[in-house]
Amino acid sequence: MCCSMGTFMKTRLVSAIHIQEVELEEKPPCGQSQEVLSNDAEKTYTVEEAVETIGFGRFHILLFLIMGSATIVEAMEIMLLAVVSPEIRCEWRLDDWQVALVSTMVFLGFMVCGVLCGYIADAYGRWKVVFGGFVWSAYFSVLTSFAPSYGWFIILRSLVGCGVAGVSQGFVLKTEFIPARYRAYLLPLASIFWMAGSMLIVILGMTVVPTLGWRWLIRISVAPSLILIFLFKYIPESARYNVSAGNTQAAVETLQSIARMNRASLPAGRLMEPLARERGSWRILVGPMFRRTSVLLWYSWFVASFSYYGSVLSSSELLEKNLLCITDADEEHRVKHRHEDGLCYCISFGNGDYKTLLISCLGEVALIPLNIALLNVLGRKWSLTVLQLLSALLFFLVNVCTTMLGFTVLLFLLRSLVSMNFNVVYIYTAEVYPTVARSLGMGFCTSFSRIGGMIAPFIAQVLMSKSVLLALTPFSVACIICAFGNLLLPIETKGRALLQSS
Repeated sequence: MCCSMGTFMKTRLVSAIHIQEVELEEKPPCGQSQEVLSNDAEKTYTVEEAVETIGFGRFHILLFLIMGSATIVEAMEIMLLAVVSPEIRCEWRLDDWQVALVSTMVFLGFMVCGVLCGYIADAYGRWKVVFGGFVWSAYFSVLTSFAPSYGWFIILRSLVGCGVAGVSQGFVLKTEFIPARYRAYLLPLASIFWMAGSMLIVILGMTVVPTLGWRWLIRISVAPSLILIFLFKYIPESARYNVSAGNTQAAVETLQSIARMNRASLPAGRLMEPLARERGSWRILVGPMFRRTSVLLWYSWFVASFSYYGSVLSSSELLEKNLLCITDADEEHRVKHRHEDGLCYCISFGNGDYKTLLISCLGEVALIPLNIALLNVLGRKWSLTVLQLLSALLFFLVNVCTTMLGFTVLLFLLRSLVSMNFNVVYIYTAEVYPTVARSLGMGFCTSFSRIGGMIAPFIAQVLMSKSVLLALTPFSVACIICAFGNLLLPIETKGRALLQSS
């Protein structure tokens, strides 16, 4: 009886000790009340706050390199026209307007698909559009190299332009992952990849065209695309898009993955943003909040493309036809090639011409430090104004008689300025529109830019044969008008967080 009583008391004592331990475990740590724990559980954060908290790190370097490599391929597809034009002119005995039509058809495909790709990117995701456009443009570019006639060539190149419109949405995808304080530094640096693609196609043209011909130039230029297709799996879908689409869990997983790569952590609490009721709607772009911005941006994009491709195609045309006013021209460049007796041109680029094009390509990155300084000191609006006024001046100066070195320097500076202008308008557009309409806004803008790209060849390649001054004047005038129009933009995006909704 005594033994049983002792055992019972021991059991009660052990149970009491166990209950006390459990109660102690359930109590909050010293100095932390139950109310504080409750507040932590109720804390929320937005994608913008998560992106800023994670900061810049290894993920962004990987993103920068892969998306930059895609820009190389995009540049090669567009700049291919400047290198191939003399060759197809000779092979199919084309008139000036027929050569210009090739560039116009590429930009027509870009324009038609630009809005469509923007809508799909806002409605179904950025990554799908970028990857699909990349595969599409590579496939039809290869087919272009087998074009049996001029008609098939321009049809297939227009389909390539359609794919490039999808690839250009990669700028939106990249922008949505970069913290605000780094955008003014990283996004202009993307010009390095465009310059690399431009130089690569010129170097290939110099080495491949004289030996294997322009068809093999196109086939070789597509080779980098095959490698990049397998690298796209390392780029996730935009977390901003996933949140706007209501897929919060996918956004959290993406942000957690980025945080791990950057060895950082997410803000305390849970991701919470309102579900966007309207995504990919054109009404947002022309609504009261963005109407003036959209109209002015459409013209800015038109001028950015018009002046950029005007400078590229004008330089190619001036070199090909020896229309330069050069005081120290060699024997080859003293001959002015013109249509006589209905005969067509059949003049390929010489090594000196390729070198001039290479040097002008370097101009697209030489002034990147100036571009970054303008963005951080003057902001986006004033940077656009300054760059367009300087571009207008350089277009006029190209008409001045000078030495070959002088022309190369002028072309170098002109390409620098029009390239910087394109950079700034890209950055401003990606920053000013909300996530729910950012891709569509970019799509509309790129479509208007391609109108400029469609018109530029007929001025730079057709009108140039009549008068160099007459051909370059429209580019200067368009830049001057746009420079003052940019001052009317109602929003300055310097240092501003990206909007999630309107």
